Amino acid sequence: MPHPVFLVATLLTFALPLVYAATADQWRGRSIYQVIIDRYALPAGADPNQCPPGSRTWCGGTWNSLRQNLDYIQDAGFTAVWISPVSQNYEGPTTPYGDPYHGYWIADATKLNSRFGTSDDLKDLSDELHRRGMYLMIDVVVNDVMATSITPDLSTYMFKEQSQYHPYCPIDWSNTTSEEQCWLGDTVVPLPDLNTEDPSVVAGFGDWIQSLVQEYNIDGLRIDGKCRHVNIGFWPVFCGKAGVFCIGEVYGPDVDAAAVYQGPNALDSILNYPMYSALLDAFTIPGQQNTSAVADIIAQEAKKFKDPTLLGNFIENQDVPRWANLSTDPQTLYNAMVFNFMTDGIPIVYYGQEQGFSGNSDPYNREAMWPSKYANTTTYQLMTKLNKFRNYLVNNTQWATTPMQVLTTSPYGIATLKGDCVSIMTNIGSPPQNISIAVYTPYSASTSLTNVLTCQQWPVGSNGTIDAQYSLGGVPLVLYPTVLLQGSGLCGNTAMTTGLTKYESSAPPIHRPVISLLAVVSTLSLGFLTFFCNV
Repeated sequence: MPHPVFLVATLLTFALPLVYAATADQWRGRSIYQVIIDRYALPAGADPNQCPPGSRTWCGGTWNSLRQNLDYIQDAGFTAVWISPVSQNYEGPTTPYGDPYHGYWIADATKLNSRFGTSDDLKDLSDELHRRGMYLMIDVVVNDVMATSITPDLSTYMFKEQSQYHPYCPIDWSNTTSEEQCWLGDTVVPLPDLNTEDPSVVAGFGDWIQSLVQEYNIDGLRIDGKCRHVNIGFWPVFCGKAGVFCIGEVYGPDVDAAAVYQGPNALDSILNYPMYSALLDAFTIPGQQNTSAVADIIAQEAKKFKDPTLLGNFIENQDVPRWANLSTDPQTLYNAMVFNFMTDGIPIVYYGQEQGFSGNSDPYNREAMWPSKYANTTTYQLMTKLNKFRNYLVNNTQWATTPMQVLTTSPYGIATLKGDCVSIMTNIGSPPQNISIAVYTPYSASTSLTNVLTCQQWPVGSNGTIDAQYSLGGVPLVLYPTVLLQGSGLCGNTAMTTGLTKYESSAPPIHRPVISLLAVVSTLSLGFLTFFCNV
């Protein structure tokens, strides 16, 4: 009879494929809708009038109320949802800066934030997203905790020893070591800086994130904007323990400073702040109208990042002003959105962007969503079309992994080619203008292209040229060979039959369930050893 250990090992071989996680390659094809839990949707019966713009207190959104309002997000074509941090926050009197409705003032990371619901509520949200074929991304904070003095009671935190924190010092922004080891915040609401060089902190965070990911079937992590404030060697260990895609925030326009944070010795990806800055320079009205800034960042990122197709593309989030606060013309928003969806990277839309929210900085850019009544706005319709087309490309071509190219840059716009898709973005705004952008494409004369945003036909001219004219105003163009739209469900073409239900995405399947390898070993070992002891 075979030895019991041999049988356990054999069965374990079959169990191993059950241990899965969402990889960077799978995230590349996703599009993400970002929400602040407290501000996205109210529970039934809650007062919708108790969250004025600029409010820095609780408005009442929960994990359950998000789960109950996912149709709005999925119907727009998004295949992932990024939610604000789930860990316990400061619980005490309102500070001069308000309450931690946003979720970033961490107390004990190992406990959930009861303001947003229970453990079962978070599991139900995760399960519902997965039932719909969507991914769950959770925001995490590991650089610091929140306090109300520079000598806090450490017994209330996950890490309770003084040696697990850097000594208090204000940050010298000209010194990298100071950025990593001194405290963010101020003396009113200081953020004690964790000593992420300490082995006990590294191990503690690793055990916590591994448990969190497995307990709630989390598919990806967004790491709060303090990547630069943590020694870079911490991240491969932390993300390795998580076992899922990690995208971090490295604030600033400099490509060289940002690029070191992507790769095997850092993170899978970061939010693309250099491109965000370039889009502001190129498209906002009033603004510099400098489209060369975008072309320059594209060229730099192609050389310096490990994989630009994994970068997070955005034009709004909780840390920057709303686009409508910076640019007065809605066509500039549409053109910038087309760029983010149709070029290299993972598109991210911050809740309310599609509703024309116009708040400036914190807290005015963290408005309640419900006053919008989740309207089917022009911007909502645009991002729905962009998602539908992008999902089609991701699922049926090599588009997501194909590097983009710049076809044309002019004072009035920029044209790119990614896969077989030509996108032309302009900065001229809504008023009609007697100008044009000549774009040289790889297509032969008379090739029929379709603008997937309007379904208008665009024949290619001699020498492969496309002439984008703006007698009707500065609208973006997304052009694709008409013959290749068959089966897309776009512009009169019948969609391919997928056999999916209403609540399932056509995005690549997620690998579930996540099963602890230790649990598999323990269960099999116990069962077989018990069996053989009784034989």
